[in-house]
Amino acid sequence: MFRSAELVTALRSVTRELFERLRDETVDADAAYVVAPASIEEAAAVLAAAADAGIPTTFRGGGNRRQTGAPAAADLIVTTTRLASIIDWRPDDLTVIVGAGLPVDDLESEIAERSQTAVLPETAAGSTIGGVLAAGASGYRRLRYGPTRDRVLQVRMATGYGKVVTGGSPVVKSSTGYGMARLVTGSLGSLGLIGEVTLKLWSRPLAVSTVRVDDAAAAYRRTYRPLAVLETPDGASLYLGGSANQVAAQAVAIGGRASPNLAWPEPITDPVRVEMRVPAACVEEAIRWVQRIGATRWIAQHGVGIVSAGIDALDVAGVGAARAWAESVSGALVVLAGADDRIDPWGTPPPSIEIQRRIKAAFDPAGICNPSILPGRL
Repeated sequence: MFRSAELVTALRSVTRELFERLRDETVDADAAYVVAPASIEEAAAVLAAAADAGIPTTFRGGGNRRQTGAPAAADLIVTTTRLASIIDWRPDDLTVIVGAGLPVDDLESEIAERSQTAVLPETAAGSTIGGVLAAGASGYRRLRYGPTRDRVLQVRMATGYGKVVTGGSPVVKSSTGYGMARLVTGSLGSLGLIGEVTLKLWSRPLAVSTVRVDDAAAAYRRTYRPLAVLETPDGASLYLGGSANQVAAQAVAIGGRASPNLAWPEPITDPVRVEMRVPAACVEEAIRWVQRIGATRWIAQHGVGIVSAGIDALDVAGVGAARAWAESVSGALVVLAGADDRIDPWGTPPPSIEIQRRIKAAFDPAGICNPSILPGRL
């Protein structure tokens, strides 16, 4: 790890010139250089130079997930602010190609003109496409449409060894490529910089409704293909989508209080944020566990198996006990924000850790890309 002054003097002149030319003045960060490449090829050149000099490097889109994992401090930050355009939208094919720096809200606003959606996280203000993909984040509508990775058709990425690689295909029915689209989803920038993404789109439902219910689990069992079933300390809601008649009929059958919109819960912003990821049948028990560790707010996704919670202060013993239970049912407890040296943010490394280690070495042999951010400090 260099100190800033040491790094600047140690770099070759051609590397300093590259970093200075691409400097991003919009980001205030404690790093020797913050650069914003305007193309994937420029990003690859930056990473080639960083790998050659052994410079720890991190990537930044909207900056919403900077506390995820336990990444080492970086001397170089690569932002995606100049990779933020819709490159090719084909409404009739239900596909779109976007730069990774494009905010999710901007994409959804644009494609809504043709009543389409990318089904990305609904309440992640400021999040970029690349950031969502790198984090493997899915929205509440995952219950109906599946996780984000299912809609990633193709990815172009600048690898940690400074080359541009492409995986997947812009054609929906294809299995070509390295499987890279799924590989980079959830990789947290550990393999390189995601620069361009091709997404499968969906048509928006003709009608939607949020129905307040007394029992989320019972409502889920009685409803055909809801968009989401969420429970919070304030109550439970069923989210419906379809034709006007379908939505109205299901709302009446459930017998709850309906409103003609999708009223998603406010995002959790507490200093400590955890996420329980358990089998769907264990959601109600997971809710009880987050309550025991002092959750001030929580959002449970019935049918999916995710309970997100916010806590004022980290209870190491309580989180440890909740994690032990989650892992006992083949789940996990992840500390998304507020972790410290007393607790690992990920918990027990997965059985696939050695496979992950080999993949990391293949795409980032110098180990410069978000070092130690993955489970097992990879």
